[in-house]
Amino acid sequence: MSEKGKIRVGITQGDINGIGYEVIFKTFGNPEMFDICTPIVYGSPKAAAYHRKALEIETPYNAIENADEAQAGKLNIINCNSDELHIELGASTPEAGVAAFEALERAVNDYREGHIDVLVTAPINKSTIQSDKFNFPGHTEYLQQCCEEGEKALMILCSGDLRVAVATTHMALRDVPSAITPELLEEKITQLDRSLKEDFNIDAPKIAVLSLNPHAGDNGLLGKEEIEIIAPTVRKMNDEGIFCYGPFAADGFMGSGKHMAFDAILAMYHDQGLTPLKVLAMDDGVNFTAGLSIIRTSPAHGVALDIAGKGVADEGSFRQAIYAAIDILRNRNMYSQARRNPLRKLYFEKRDDSNRLNLQQADNDI
Repeated sequence: MSEKGKIRVGITQGDINGIGYEVIFKTFGNPEMFDICTPIVYGSPKAAAYHRKALEIETPYNAIENADEAQAGKLNIINCNSDELHIELGASTPEAGVAAFEALERAVNDYREGHIDVLVTAPINKSTIQSDKFNFPGHTEYLQQCCEEGEKALMILCSGDLRVAVATTHMALRDVPSAITPELLEEKITQLDRSLKEDFNIDAPKIAVLSLNPHAGDNGLLGKEEIEIIAPTVRKMNDEGIFCYGPFAADGFMGSGKHMAFDAILAMYHDQGLTPLKVLAMDDGVNFTAGLSIIRTSPAHGVALDIAGKGVADEGSFRQAIYAAIDILRNRNMYSQARRNPLRKLYFEKRDDSNRLNLQQADNDI
């Protein structure tokens, strides 16, 4: 944190030809944002000036050389790119990919060195950012590689009390069935349970696990993954003290309102979980990379090249990403402090299962 106790939020510019700067400027056009954090944008003052002029936005910014120069009450921008940077609003260019990576790389390095407290990433163009240094499907996989060995990332999309994690992330649909194994599901369910406790301050979280096949496989008629892999893993996780239920048929799960009985949902693949969440909460959804020591969030939308420079981008999701990063940092700190000096256990208390849903009933609801 800064000397005045403000959380230092590192923000990467994302694709310079997209809506990244627009949502950043619109978010910090509200001076109340400076009451909760000190923003430090990793990008280019030149790109910022270009966008501000094109959009006719008056949000001021402070150009700095490093994070230690950041001033509270101002939108600070660190120059990570060449002064010859060329911006083409709405275009997909290799130069934009290089600029996005340079900003991301420096922000991650500053996070490791303690110069920022959390990281919020503006959207990148996943095709133009590819290079010898960035050969990943997205931010999630890159950040996992940057963290300590053994840390595994879990993608969680959230909006208020709605949280959706995915067992497989940026993976071709044809590869998903073979990737769904008991080991993978155990890992993701355990990660999700831990994140709900540490990052979201939920003491005894309840997790819904979706099916892979239509109608949850129809008792094996449409696929056997539910019978052979998902249901046995759910039972095993329950035996180990994690409250999880399913598999639930995915098609009507949210439409029927069943999701409101759970603290989080584990979907089997990217679009299965993210499509309904974005229908319900596109304007304020947040992408959170759980499971890592680094706290990283991002808006739920992409670079939106089709509306870049038109001034119509909605900053709501980006603003919520900042709020979420700050909340998660505070929750992690509280979780750690509460367990710093635990009392010695003097007796064993019988586990209370009264708040658990009836697993058999959950299966019958499929």
